[in-house]
Amino acid sequence: MPIRSEWQLAREGVTGDTLARALRHTVLNPLFTVPLLLAARYHPEGSRLAAGNPGLYRYLKIAAGLGVLQWVREWLDNGVTNNWVNDRYDWSKEVVVVTGGSDGIGRIVVERLAERGVKVAVLDVQGLTYEAPPTVRYFHVDLASKPSIEKVCAQVKATLGNPTVLINNAGAARGKSILDSTEKDIKLTFNVNALSHYFLVQQFLPSMIERNHGMIVTVASMAAYVAAPNMVDYAASKAAALAFHEGLSAELATVYKAPRIRTVLMAQGYTRTKLFEGFQGRALYPETVADEIVRAVFAGKSKHIILPESGWLLVPRIRSLPLFMQYGLRKRLVKLMSRWQGRQVVQPSLDKGEEVERKVEESAVLVSEGQ
Repeated sequence: MPIRSEWQLAREGVTGDTLARALRHTVLNPLFTVPLLLAARYHPEGSRLAAGNPGLYRYLKIAAGLGVLQWVREWLDNGVTNNWVNDRYDWSKEVVVVTGGSDGIGRIVVERLAERGVKVAVLDVQGLTYEAPPTVRYFHVDLASKPSIEKVCAQVKATLGNPTVLINNAGAARGKSILDSTEKDIKLTFNVNALSHYFLVQQFLPSMIERNHGMIVTVASMAAYVAAPNMVDYAASKAAALAFHEGLSAELATVYKAPRIRTVLMAQGYTRTKLFEGFQGRALYPETVADEIVRAVFAGKSKHIILPESGWLLVPRIRSLPLFMQYGLRKRLVKLMSRWQGRQVVQPSLDKGEEVERKVEESAVLVSEGQ
């Protein structure tokens, strides 16, 4: 299935993002508002209409100004995050690694890439839940184990060559309070959601630096910005993943002198997969999240993505709110995990001799909208 165009109605239906996108392409589009503003000032008929409708003319000036400011911000965002240099990707030669690509969001990402004939290595603890396309190879890995990661990375390089794109998508959530969390729970969450990013990048980044070409995609979560009760370890691990992305982006340009290597962050809200079944909150479709990840990869540009897009209005700014608002918000989130029954798989390295029920986990990184 092809990636949905941003002009198409979202799978979630008419949402705040739908309205925001419509405004961005019309009322706040300088390509429309600036010519109208110039006509209102310098064309005789336009001047007459402006004089007869001063209120409308004032709104036109505001819309044009906001549109230009938005355009300038996006231009600066693109330039600075990409270090003011361009790069080219030949997708017939690139090698993409997707962790947690056996199911969930990761599966859709893999399928979208395979549709374009891209060579993909899927790293996951569970086997593929679909028939692998010709360009896709599966590699079993325990992402909670550094030796396992080092071993599988060597296999990937020997089989497909040095990867040029790494998508750190796999994730785990235990859904417990701080006092109920066992050592194994905490280690699993942090090992998969944060530490594995370090170990994978240490294996694949050197060859990217040598070529000054590549991309690291970090699938984090809105939980990176605000922690809710009964998922503190998850939120903390996602905050670590966010900090990892930010620090890596800076090191690439300054420490490693590799300004063409791109970094992409995905911070999505609650998504309809089995990992967060029973979570109380409005949901995104996994296809929506996967499409945005793949669109960013094919664009070959660094990007910071928040889904839904309306999350930009509040989520990254939560810590700048007055304390009474921050604390009150986190307390109100206590109901989010009250009915959670997401399914998990215990990583072998953390299951030494213990009697545990082996459940299947969708390998995706998910959390509620507003988290």
